Amino acid sequence: MNLKEALKIADRIVFEKTGQHLDDLQAAVLRGTLEHETYKHIAKNFDCSESSVRKVGSELWQILSEELGEDVSKSNFRSAVERFQLSLFSKNFALQQDCVQISCCVNSYGEGRHPPDISNSHNEETSNTKPTKNSHQDLSEMPELGNFFDRTLELQTLTTWILQQNCRLITLTGISGIGKTSLAVQLVQQIKHEFEYAVWYTLDEFPTIDKFQSNLIQLFSQSEKPDSSPTNQKRLPLIKYLQKHRCLIVLDDIHNLFCSGELAGKYKPQYEEYRSLFKQIEKLSHQSCFLLIGWEPPKEVPQLTSENTPIRTLQLTGLDTAAAGEILRDKGLAEIDNCEALIHRYQGNPLWLKSVATLIQELGIGATELLIDDTILLPEDLKDVLHEQYDRTSELEKQVMSLLATENQPVNVAKLLQNGQISSSDLLNALQSLSRRCLIEKEASLYTLSPVLKQYIKTRRSHLTNIDSE
Repeated sequence: MNLKEALKIADRIVFEKTGQHLDDLQAAVLRGTLEHETYKHIAKNFDCSESSVRKVGSELWQILSEELGEDVSKSNFRSAVERFQLSLFSKNFALQQDCVQISCCVNSYGEGRHPPDISNSHNEETSNTKPTKNSHQDLSEMPELGNFFDRTLELQTLTTWILQQNCRLITLTGISGIGKTSLAVQLVQQIKHEFEYAVWYTLDEFPTIDKFQSNLIQLFSQSEKPDSSPTNQKRLPLIKYLQKHRCLIVLDDIHNLFCSGELAGKYKPQYEEYRSLFKQIEKLSHQSCFLLIGWEPPKEVPQLTSENTPIRTLQLTGLDTAAAGEILRDKGLAEIDNCEALIHRYQGNPLWLKSVATLIQELGIGATELLIDDTILLPEDLKDVLHEQYDRTSELEKQVMSLLATENQPVNVAKLLQNGQISSSDLLNALQSLSRRCLIEKEASLYTLSPVLKQYIKTRRSHLTNIDSE
């Protein structure tokens, strides 16, 4: 379903409920939702307050929920409308087929002869037809793959964990722009046919645990008994469906469940019950897999896991030189000297490389000259991305990153404690949290920041100093 079709269906539903078509702001909210934009971004594009957008969104989800008979939210709007469209199509198709069969029977048997009872034969045929494996998918929120750069080893690892080792809970983490979602999309495309259900949810404006489980259970129950009324079906607990069916459930942007300004993985109060769900997914026996994607994992998911447990964590790092070189070739920078140095400086991060390569290309800067004096370019779009992730950290983590930004070489805990500003306990907790957020690098017992993050923190510190002096 394209954007125009979805808006047309939504307009029809709203008109039937209110007697009025979508106004400009309502259309903007739905359009932004379909394009995976945040309320803040929608408000900026429409030149209004974020609170106004949220209010309009809330009213729309209420109307759509009442009319569609299910809980509709920003996270499942597209899939809800697609289910509505599919139900209309199915009803129309069934009606057309019945008309065709009746017409054929009347023409074949002629006047005075009775055609066979096609309703019974149709039911028998239906009952003898087993659903094909993986006939149920809700991947409407899964992004398009686009250009995919080589991640053969990571794909093999995830495929082995899911299909061979039957892991129940996997987290895929990494700093912003590293390619987590692209890798997951490629993975789902390759293995989705191994599952009866494949579902993708993006946790932008995510519902409570009750709504989340209700959405999943509704998908299961409707596909199991498509001809029965949802209100008359006996719904089982979510874990029962995961035990009964082989399901792959992907949750993208899992970090939106967690608090900003706290150590990594602390749930927001309204999402605290997700902790129990993830524990249940890990501990209870079933044949399904949850794949969690985000900047940081839940606290209950360790970075280092044993092969004897059904839980795994893959922390994604940058592309290798060959794969990252494809990005530079796309930007017309493949022939520059010291191409490997540029890739290393930006750690093979696809988003970082695209950002700096675009700046170099658009301004006609000599990339080779930039590499002479270890210049770190920070285009505005890259600073925005870094700020979003940096702003989530606690004050304690910001202190530790400031200390690391002043060091030219990797340092150990003893060196970081020499400043006397942070206790050993707080320091260790901060280092663990920063490591889980993928914001620091660790080799043996030494810690450091990437050159890009060092430059960002120095630039930020200089900006704040200038503001204070004014």
